[in-house]
Amino acid sequence: MTCLPSPLCSDRVIIEDMSYKVDLHVHSKYSGDTDAEPEELVLRAVSQGLHGIAFTEHYSFEASEPVERLREKYEDAIMILRGVELSAAEGHCLVFGANTDRLSISHAPVETIIQVVNDAGGVVIPSHPFRRGSGVGEALLRMQGLCAIEGCNGANLLAFNAKAIEAARELSLPFTGGSDAHAPEEVGSCYTIFRDRVSYDNFLDLLRKGKYHGVDARKISRGWWPF
Repeated sequence: MTCLPSPLCSDRVIIEDMSYKVDLHVHSKYSGDTDAEPEELVLRAVSQGLHGIAFTEHYSFEASEPVERLREKYEDAIMILRGVELSAAEGHCLVFGANTDRLSISHAPVETIIQVVNDAGGVVIPSHPFRRGSGVGEALLRMQGLCAIEGCNGANLLAFNAKAIEAARELSLPFTGGSDAHAPEEVGSCYTIFRDRVSYDNFLDLLRKGKYHGVDARKISRGWWPF
């Protein structure tokens, strides 16, 4: 087993060797706010020992379509997943398992997004919920139908992550981890540990089952998000 520092919950988090590590929040040049090439991000994920990486480009699920070609190229090294970081009226949410471009729900209220995405067979996970300006904030505590909460975000201050994890526990929801990477060196700074083997076929089911938790692998948290 491996031990990683974790300032959030205890001095160390023990990670079983057979667990599956997936960075569930990564951005490439297709998000429009970075020039990071998807393949560079994939190679960094492989070097970090991750089993999976999820491209969650801003606003559009279809924006990440070009990464599909990387699946076959790296099929023996890593799983490449796709989602989207959608902007709701209240803040940002990760969505997996639904093509939000076809659902016309960008900037809709979170409650509407949750209902529409769930009906379409997908899941909704509020991202960095307590980050000022782009998180859903305290409204999180009143939301119904969420799959999980992003508790460990690699671009967040430690305090924001701690508050998200506390909210997840209050709501009896699991919490995920993702780097929110916009550059290769940021990949894997936070990630999600799944207790079960993750595959393309069972990914959504495992998210719904909740047998996972986020990990913050950083030695210090990012400090440039304003309070």
